[in-house]
Formats: sequence, C-alpha cells, structure tokens
Amino acid sequence: MNINIHSSFLPQDDPDAALDFYRDTLGFEVRNDVGYNGMRWITVGPVDQPDTSIVLYPPAATPGITDDEQRTIAEMMAKGTFGTLLLATEDVDGTFERLQANDAEVVQEPTDQPYGVRDCAFRDPAGNMLRIQQVR
Repeated sequence: MNINIHSSFLPQDDPDAALDFYRDTLGFEVRNDVGYNGMRWITVGPVDQPDTSIVLYPPAATPGITDDEQRTIAEMMAKGTFGTLLLATEDVDGTFERLQANDAEVVQEPTDQPYGVRDCAFRDPAGNMLRIQQVR
C-alpha cells in the first residue's frame, strides 16, 4: 500500500494576511481560493510539489464546534499553541534571513538542536508555529 500526504489543514483567521504570508513571504503558489458564507479556504503549496497542499481554513467552519470551543481555539491560535507546521529547506540560514527581511514574526533563530537538526521557527499571521529545518 502506498499512501501519500495530499493536504493538511492549518487554521487562519485573516485570509488576506494568510494569503500574503504563504504566497508572498514563503513563496508558495495559490492552488485554490474558495469563499462561502463570508469565509475563505485558501489552498497553497510549494511550486515544485504539486501533489502536496496546505488548506488554510477558517476554524469557525468546523462542523459541530460550539461557541466555547471557538473561543478556546481563538485563544490557542493567539498564543501560537493550536496549529504547527514543519517545513524543510536546503538552506535554513538563508531561508531565515529572507523570512526575517519580510517581517515574519521570529520565534527562534537558526539553532543546532540537541536531537540532531538545525532549525528555526516563525509564527504565521494566525499565530501558527512554523518550524523550518535544514535538510541534510
């Protein structure tokens, strides 16, 4: 059996800010941008990986979510503890410099971790943690 990752979902609470960040700062291509009932789902992904996407979704659209759960999710997103994405690059230091120059919110500068990877971390406009590690 061969199973691939096709799409992952990451919450966003400001579609225009999310679009600017993922398209203009990270350099991902926009594959879909769908609006419904005042909400937007934006699908993005690396240009050279057409079969792998990230869907930036409005968490309020989650079926069955209560008002209390919406508040909790909003609080967690604001703290940066709700969504996480792990990315990889061949040049973590160069990627860090480029993202920092584009005013991305730095969480951690490039660091050699004790578990064997070199990585850095940013937050996207919704507060999601993006860790970017060096490909060996």
